[in-house]
Amino acid sequence: MKREKGTHLKEEEKKKQNSQKVIPKEEVVNREVPQLSTIVSHQYDEEVSREDDSLREAVAGERQSSEEVHGNSDGSHEEGIGQPHQGVEESDSSEDEVAPRNTIGDVPFKWYEDEGHIGYDITGKKIKKRAKQDKLDSFLANADDSKNWRKIIDEYNDEEVELTKHEVKLIGRMLRGRAPHADFDPYTPYVDWFDWDGAKHPLSNAPEPKRRFTPSKWESKKVVRYVRAIRKGLIKFDKPKEESRFYMLWSDDSRSTEKARNGLAYIPPPRPKLPGHEESYNPSLEYIPTQEEINSYQLMYEEDRPKFIPRRFTSLRNVPAYENATKEVFHRLMDLYLCPRTRKKRINIDPESLKPKLPSRKDLKPYPVTCYLEYRGHKGAVMSISAEASGQWIASGSTDGTVRIWEVETGRCVRVWEIGEGVNQVAWNPLPELPILAVAVGQDVVLLNTGIGNEDVQNSIEELLLLKTPSSSDESGYVNWVQDDKLHGIRLKHFKTVTTVEWHRKGDYFSIIMPAGESRAIYIHRLSQKVSQRLPFKLHGIPVASVFHPTRSVILVATKNSVRVYDLLKQKLVRKLDTGLRQVSSVAIHPGGDNVIVGSREGKLCWFDMDLSSKPYRILKCHEKDITNVAFHKSYPLFASSTDDCAAYVFHGMVYSDLNQNPLIVPLEILRGHTSTNGRGVMDCQFHPRQPWLFTAGADSVIKLYCH
Repeated sequence: MKREKGTHLKEEEKKKQNSQKVIPKEEVVNREVPQLSTIVSHQYDEEVSREDDSLREAVAGERQSSEEVHGNSDGSHEEGIGQPHQGVEESDSSEDEVAPRNTIGDVPFKWYEDEGHIGYDITGKKIKKRAKQDKLDSFLANADDSKNWRKIIDEYNDEEVELTKHEVKLIGRMLRGRAPHADFDPYTPYVDWFDWDGAKHPLSNAPEPKRRFTPSKWESKKVVRYVRAIRKGLIKFDKPKEESRFYMLWSDDSRSTEKARNGLAYIPPPRPKLPGHEESYNPSLEYIPTQEEINSYQLMYEEDRPKFIPRRFTSLRNVPAYENATKEVFHRLMDLYLCPRTRKKRINIDPESLKPKLPSRKDLKPYPVTCYLEYRGHKGAVMSISAEASGQWIASGSTDGTVRIWEVETGRCVRVWEIGEGVNQVAWNPLPELPILAVAVGQDVVLLNTGIGNEDVQNSIEELLLLKTPSSSDESGYVNWVQDDKLHGIRLKHFKTVTTVEWHRKGDYFSIIMPAGESRAIYIHRLSQKVSQRLPFKLHGIPVASVFHPTRSVILVATKNSVRVYDLLKQKLVRKLDTGLRQVSSVAIHPGGDNVIVGSREGKLCWFDMDLSSKPYRILKCHEKDITNVAFHKSYPLFASSTDDCAAYVFHGMVYSDLNQNPLIVPLEILRGHTSTNGRGVMDCQFHPRQPWLFTAGADSVIKLYCH
């Protein structure tokens, strides 16, 4: 019966606690507990004591019932022995806590004494102060409401809070020096947590030594030494630094590191301009502008107009208030508000040190510098030039329908062919024993015998340029080989306009490009067998130029946006060079075979190192107009480009055998001398095969030779 009575009382107490509102510990502490101590002790002393007595009886009955259940010392029901005490279960849920209405944090309330509010709520609105009651109103409220003594004022949230019976009980127990919860038993049985069974080294039961209770003599001697050192001045303490209330308004930021606090970077505020003689209220007459100068200010742009016009006053009291004071303060505050939150460290580096250290041009000689000779005779624009393998002769083709051969050293015109149609390009056979000239004219390619060489050479050339049949064609019928009796050569007839002709290094093959030929835009012809073959690759775009590799059976085809490298033996794509240009105009390959230069219509020249990457190694943007042609020298580390701005650019381009060393590119000279005709400048440029000389062909029908 005792056990049932105790458990019944305990369940009723738990129901009361669950039905009432649980107030967090922090909120109870913040309330005015000392003001309620006298009220609680006088008015509810009897009620709290009665409930405490009932709880004591319930706890005593529970202990007695537990002893009956667990048994006596005879060892029966050993399962209940040694079990921990089950206290009151406290909730850890954040839903039981009520968030404060005020969000100002740990701020002194004296800051809000003169304000009409006490803080801000979670939405940012002001929390207005409540009207305070006088003593008469509080007395009448106590007389009318019997529970008014439970009400307290929460200063932090400015609210009137009414304490529940449970909270009053907790406060009363704490005032008496007891535990807040009545269910807490301070006299729970001791639980021995140490496991003595099988312990090899049990806890020592020896008494504490005497040295733990007597003061240390060594420490006392050490203290005496410190005291004597302080008295003699050997040990000095750092005095706290007093922060000055004043600072220099226009001082420098040399001590900005001392102003950094909490590990944040110090950003100095912008300083106003120092006042000068113009800002004086009585400046000299030389600073005061005349009326004409003031009227001229009105005609200036607002950003160029002076911000302050000096005026003269007899005394300081006559100076009016500054009209732009509010505006300038606003802009200054905006500068502070919009100040960047990130600190960017500036690196003080001389811009000249960032430039690459290039060798002197004197050390890179020889290279073409001045115009040595001019070749005149064409009546139209010279579209193309080509030098013979020995370097003694040069061929040129013009829009006047003629092809001429010149002697390089004298400038004498040796031979002229009347083609009858504008010449697009001329190309000389690279073999010295085969002085054959290929000319692209309209839809045809004409192979001419230049007549240079001894009798044996001429006999072999005549036999080579002789067709056994009057006409022959390829398998598809798109190219016809026809004997040209008028020019004493061979004419290859195509179905579209031929723009470029390029010879293979062995002198037996040559390639042609027809931009409008679509899938049959590139053909490779073989002179010895008089056969033609279409390039067996898919062309991704309109072809612009092509060039054979100097050592391998590889051909490079340049379209408007890229350059593709094809292997002719394996018949596959080897590499694709992404130029990043809008329209490619010309391409040339280094004699070593690993570097390529590409010219464009937008005036950019790209250098590719094919062993390094498919992206440009260098992009040169020194050209003002379209690049018409690019060329490498066969033996000297030189390359050049011709543009429509009537100039030819010469560069030093050294390629090293060491693969770890990048090519050296140095601009050398800009060669001018041609005149613009119909908006065109230099149409073509070619190097001399043996000397560091450069030939240029202009739209002004003149060919120039530049020498070192």
